Amino acid sequence: VRESAVHDIIVMGMGLQQFRQGKSTSRTVFQQVLERSHKPIVLVRAAQQETWDFHPPHFFSKPDDSLSTRVDRWFAQNTFHSSEFDDIHRLLALKEKQGLTISVALPTLNEGATIENVIKTIKTPLMDDLPLIDEIVLIDSRSTDRTVEIAQSCGIPTYTHQEILADEVGTYSGKGEALWKSLYVTRGDIIVWVDTDITNIHPRFIYGLLGPLLKYPRLQYVKGFYTRPLEVGGKLQAYGGGRVTELVARPLLNLFYPELSGIIQPLSGEYAGRRQALEQLPFFSGYGVETGMLIDLLDRFTLDNIAQCDLETRIHHNQPLVNLSKMSFAILQVFFTRLESRYGSEFLSPANRSMKLIVQEADRFALDIAEIGDYERPPMLNIPPYQQKAK
Repeated sequence: VRESAVHDIIVMGMGLQQFRQGKSTSRTVFQQVLERSHKPIVLVRAAQQETWDFHPPHFFSKPDDSLSTRVDRWFAQNTFHSSEFDDIHRLLALKEKQGLTISVALPTLNEGATIENVIKTIKTPLMDDLPLIDEIVLIDSRSTDRTVEIAQSCGIPTYTHQEILADEVGTYSGKGEALWKSLYVTRGDIIVWVDTDITNIHPRFIYGLLGPLLKYPRLQYVKGFYTRPLEVGGKLQAYGGGRVTELVARPLLNLFYPELSGIIQPLSGEYAGRRQALEQLPFFSGYGVETGMLIDLLDRFTLDNIAQCDLETRIHHNQPLVNLSKMSFAILQVFFTRLESRYGSEFLSPANRSMKLIVQEADRFALDIAEIGDYERPPMLNIPPYQQKAK
C-alpha cells in the first residue's frame, strides 16, 4: 500500500489455489490493497483454470466504484471463452454434483437445410455419448418445409409453438413466443436456446454456455458472442455481421442501460439460463425478446449474475436489409416500453406498431405498410397450467 503511493498501477499475482480454505493470507493482502489503495489494480491469474472443484469468492468490487469501473470489472470477471469448458467429463461431474438437469430448446422456422446437422452435432457428443444434456426439443413455428420431419427422424420431440397452451393463453407469432412456450414443455433446471440456421454448429455452442453456469452457481444467465462473417459477393468477410447490434442495440444500451454496455452481442440467439430466473421474466413475442430479457435480468438479478462467453465464429444466412429494418423497429419499441415503465411516461401509442416500408421497383418507388410489434407475455411462473405442472 505504501509503495502504491508512488506508482501508477499495481499488478498482483493471484492463483485460485491461494483462495483455498486454510490459505487466506494472500486474500487478506489483496483485500487490504483493494480497500486502502486508490490506484488501478491488475489482478493476474493463471491462463487456464487451476482447479475445477473450487469456486472463488466474488468480492472484487468497491461500494464507491463509478459505473464505468463496475462495467469494466464485470467485463473482466464475467467474460469467458468456450475453450475453458471443453472438458465435458468435468462439466458432467459438476452437473451431477449439483443435481441439475439440462434442456436444449431449438426454435425453428423452415430450417430444413441445417436442422439435421444442428441436432446431430449437439445430440451425439453431449447426450448420446455423454449425458451432459437431458433433453433436446424442437419448438417449431409451423414450418412449411421438412424441418419437423427431419427433427423427428433424429429422435427428438417436436412441438408447434402455436399449439402449446393455445386454449389457455392463445398464441402470437414470433421467436420470442416460441421461447416463452418452450419453458412449459421442457423440464431442465437449466435451459439452453440455440438458433438453428447455423451452418458451422459445434458442441462449444452448448458447453460454452453451460460451463459458466455449472462452474459458478451465482450466475443466472449466460449470453453467447462470436465473430459473424458477412457474405458479400459469395465470399465471407471476416467482420461485418451484427449490423442491428452495432447500429441500434448497443448504442441504445449505452444510452439508457449503461450497465449492459459490456455485452458484446446483446441480440445473439445463443444463450442459457436457470429456470428459476427465466420463469420470472416477461417475454416479448418477437424480435425484441433478447433485448427485453437482458433489461429485465438486470433489473431483477443485477449485472453480477449475468455473464457472456466467446463461442468463436458463427456462420449463418444473413438477413436482407428490409428485414433488419423491421427488426430494428421492434427492438426500438421494446426500449421505449421499458423506458415508459421506468419514468412513468407514455412514449408509444398503438399507431407506433405500423411501419412504412419503401418498395423500390424498376421504374418507381412505393410505400408498403407492415404491422410490427412485440406483445409482452407475463412471466411463465404466473401461468396457472405452468404452476400446476411445476408441483
